[in-house]
Amino acid sequence: TLANTERYTTRDLEHYAALVLDAETQIAAAEQSIFTELCERVRAASVALFNTAQAIARLDALLALAETAVRQNYVCPEVCDTAELTLHGVRHPVVEELLPAGQRFVPNDCQFLPTEHIWVITGPNMSGKSTFLRQVAICVLMAQIGSFVPANSAKIGIVDRIFTRIGAQDEIQAGQSTFMVEMVETANILNQATPRSLLVLDEIGRGTSTYDGVSLAWALLEYLHNHPQKRAKTLFATHYHELVALAD
Repeated sequence: TLANTERYTTRDLEHYAALVLDAETQIAAAEQSIFTELCERVRAASVALFNTAQAIARLDALLALAETAVRQNYVCPEVCDTAELTLHGVRHPVVEELLPAGQRFVPNDCQFLPTEHIWVITGPNMSGKSTFLRQVAICVLMAQIGSFVPANSAKIGIVDRIFTRIGAQDEIQAGQSTFMVEMVETANILNQATPRSLLVLDEIGRGTSTYDGVSLAWALLEYLHNHPQKRAKTLFATHYHELVALAD
């Protein structure tokens, strides 16, 4: 009897309740024992399990690349120790994969002549400038990890690093405006690039006024072109049509 409750039981019920509570304790002990034994067995075979997992992961990655190459008609690139970059019929692997049924990705060519190391790419919005920059960079990366590439043919020289300056975003938590982020990343590229690097620069100077942006982009291109230790392969997309005059 409690303050406002009466409980009734029998010896049979009390016996059954004790069995249930004891069973729960036994189940928990059995589970803990099995789990402890399993951990010990895994620990004893940890080296073999780790090596097996690594082998399976490597095989999984290679099979994924091979399956995609067969399904999307990729080609084996010729990777050379020169600074050459020649891609015929190159496509963006992700965009191509996500296209609706019945649509085809329009391929492009990218061939740097021996006397060229900077391409200035211009055109209207939605014309594919950024996609072109990305697909070339992705193909170079894929070739250097041992993958086939989405192109009709490819001859790619080994690059030491791929630098990108794409997109426009600020970092207000660090007190950096869109323009400041753009300049910090650009300076980092200029300080670290070598003649064996690949630079992908999308609309440098967009974070400030038109005249300042044109001046920055112009100076950046001249620096990359003229500096004897920075003459890296560069894809430079821009809306500043004045920069086309740099070819002269």
